[in-house]
Amino acid sequence: MKYRKINGLDVKASVLGFGAMRLPVIDGDYSKINEKEAIAMIRHAIDSGINYVDTAYPYHGGKGETLVGKALKDGYREKVFLATKLPVGRLKEKEDMERIFNEQLKKLDVEYLDFYLLHAVNRLSWHNSTKLGVLEFMDSLKKQGKVRQIGFSFHDSPEVFKEVADAYDWDVAQLQFNYADTKVQAGIESFNYAHEKGFNIIVMEPLKGGTLANNLSDNLKKHFEEKGSGRSPVEWAFRWLYNFPEVKVILSGMSTMEQLEDNLRIFENAEPRCMDTEELKVIEGAMKILDQSRAVPCTDCKYCLPCPHGVRIPMMFNLYNTYTEFGNKERALKTYKGWREREEGKFTADLCTRCGVCLEKCPQSIEIPDRLEELDNILYTKQ
Repeated sequence: MKYRKINGLDVKASVLGFGAMRLPVIDGDYSKINEKEAIAMIRHAIDSGINYVDTAYPYHGGKGETLVGKALKDGYREKVFLATKLPVGRLKEKEDMERIFNEQLKKLDVEYLDFYLLHAVNRLSWHNSTKLGVLEFMDSLKKQGKVRQIGFSFHDSPEVFKEVADAYDWDVAQLQFNYADTKVQAGIESFNYAHEKGFNIIVMEPLKGGTLANNLSDNLKKHFEEKGSGRSPVEWAFRWLYNFPEVKVILSGMSTMEQLEDNLRIFENAEPRCMDTEELKVIEGAMKILDQSRAVPCTDCKYCLPCPHGVRIPMMFNLYNTYTEFGNKERALKTYKGWREREEGKFTADLCTRCGVCLEKCPQSIEIPDRLEELDNILYTKQ
């Protein structure tokens, strides 16, 4: 296992981190963790050199932290850096922060955390939580020694990322980052900004929720078969990430011992700047294939929002692009059908009235009403 120095601490973390969001479950029920198998996986990972374990308050229906706490008994807690997150989207009042933090310590059965992050920060949760004093709360935890480093995981635009990044002297930024998402959500722009700020960069969704492992389009599969030098698409995705010296830890949500063993093999040579020019061209070719198959050139900047009629335009285009770029089209169709047939809180493309408010705001000059109509016709009426 390879390790990288954590800024601000005299320690090194394993490049491969254990993300405890996709633990093995029973009968496909996300809230029913297969405890025996999950604990065996986490401990085998630690015995094999992984020393960074990441969980969060809502994982596995609120049971994930408890499972991780059990796995870290018998001396395993002392072998790892433990990270969990404050669910800022659930905060209603100031007192919620301390209540939830204490609950997390109890679930994990620990006295302190190595890393404590604001979870899934976006524009709304950021503004709400800062009004409640979340920065002061996080600062107090660090000063009391209850957490060693503080940070945030992020799901929004580069503009919001800069606002959050500049608001506090953070230790850690956890970003959704992979070769398919360099222009999605925070993307490469925020990645570079996090590095400029000196943050420890933790990567989540390195395989885009498994899409870059199991749902490649025929064109992408053919590309890696012809150009991939015998490496699997999974290995290429990870290799592209650990090639960045700015990356400290790459989190992988592993559900089986087989996945864990494969990842341990892939990360044996996780050195920065390990890719030569020809290897980089392989990923550039994959990116080009994705760009050519992307239905809408939306960058998720959210300038088009709010829509007067409630359409979540970037979300719609993200799903449409997922449908056109990757192999599992049924998943996108099922997702859109569920959204489309909601009785309350609808936000789908069919709500568009062609008012045109969004058109003058779009920096990509996308004909948004036309593309929303096209999306709705393809993802819904053809089912």
